[in-house]
Amino acid sequence: MTFTKTALAATVAFGAIATTAQAVEPIKIGVLHSLSGTMAISETTLKDTMLMLIEDQNAKGGLLGRPIEAVVVDPASNWPLFAEKARELLSVEEVDVIFGSWTSVSRKSALPVLEELNGLMFYPVQYEGEESSKNVFYTGAAPNQQAIPATDYFLEELGIEKFALLGTDYVYPRTTNNILASYLKGKGIAESDVFVNYTPFGHSDWSKIVADVVALGADGKKVGVISTINGDANIGFYKELAAAGVSADDIPVVAFSVGEEELSGLDTANLVGHLAAWNYFQSAESDLNEAFIAKWKAFAGEERVTNDPMEAHVIGFNMYVQAVEKAGTTDVDAVRTAMYGLEVPNLTGGTAVMLPNHHLAKPVLIGEIQADGQFDIISQTTEVPGDAWTDFLPESAVLRSDWKELGCGMYNTETKTCVQIQSNY
Repeated sequence: MTFTKTALAATVAFGAIATTAQAVEPIKIGVLHSLSGTMAISETTLKDTMLMLIEDQNAKGGLLGRPIEAVVVDPASNWPLFAEKARELLSVEEVDVIFGSWTSVSRKSALPVLEELNGLMFYPVQYEGEESSKNVFYTGAAPNQQAIPATDYFLEELGIEKFALLGTDYVYPRTTNNILASYLKGKGIAESDVFVNYTPFGHSDWSKIVADVVALGADGKKVGVISTINGDANIGFYKELAAAGVSADDIPVVAFSVGEEELSGLDTANLVGHLAAWNYFQSAESDLNEAFIAKWKAFAGEERVTNDPMEAHVIGFNMYVQAVEKAGTTDVDAVRTAMYGLEVPNLTGGTAVMLPNHHLAKPVLIGEIQADGQFDIISQTTEVPGDAWTDFLPESAVLRSDWKELGCGMYNTETKTCVQIQSNY
């Protein structure tokens, strides 16, 4: 084959252009958070957090010499749509990684797609545990990093004798409350002293439920509420508590899904003294947190607040950046291997560590609601390793997750076998 000088020059030029284009091809990060519907109150902030982190990383030169591009979709608080949007991100947009989901039902909707297409997702919200997928890094709290310590605080510090477990009707509250019911039984709390109730997403009429909770204390025993109520249903719940004249001194509530963002939309005057359990509060005192808050307000607006799932995305994003740099590629399998043992500073002054079970070691904080919508941190532990499988359900106590050495998320320590079918899928 012969080339004219012009054709040869054109071929060389085309090759140079192609090489340059390949060199600057962006790393795509999928953002899978509800921007409409009942969960938008919580998830829109996480989308904004990812945009801020990506903008900041691009200002540092990107990643592997390539710019990072956010690909944002809206699954609209529609749980089956999370699977469809995850498939769109991986198959059509060809993203390298996904940061997303809030509710467990949305995560479980996306999970089969992630596993089918070998996608990778960072999940930033507290959840019920009882799951360990090689395609998900769980940067929020497992039950032993939130629900169990909060229950211990009720038992040991507040002397609670009767428990109302109130939750939104989906997998996270139901599984968490199953764990807590078993845990409370082991602590000597009678089954008759545990009241469990579930309501749909967006539930608004709380009068009868609050009346039932108040009635629990008719015998003089101290009552406490453990709340796994999610989304905007919290607004009606706390309003009804106030309308019924129930204060934190009367019946304290500890919430697992109410943070600064949710409180920013409430009249907090009647909520002072109620509690929340998280791994981070905006009021945490550290130089890194102070700098993060300033950066967030400059990016999103002075009135905007920070919260725990935001910190989980910060930790997850920083670990992803480290893992990609360590692996020298965005290949999912290589990044996964590079993740194990990574350490990044958390915003409370400690260090987050990625464990072989795809969970983090994180501190547990109990915060008391203040009139300004912030939390006074009244209890804080050192870093607690997240446990994928709870010790308080017999069928789970024998299970272990170790993707680094065993290559298994559901290893039965009694039979010495890896179970392939995950529970609750």
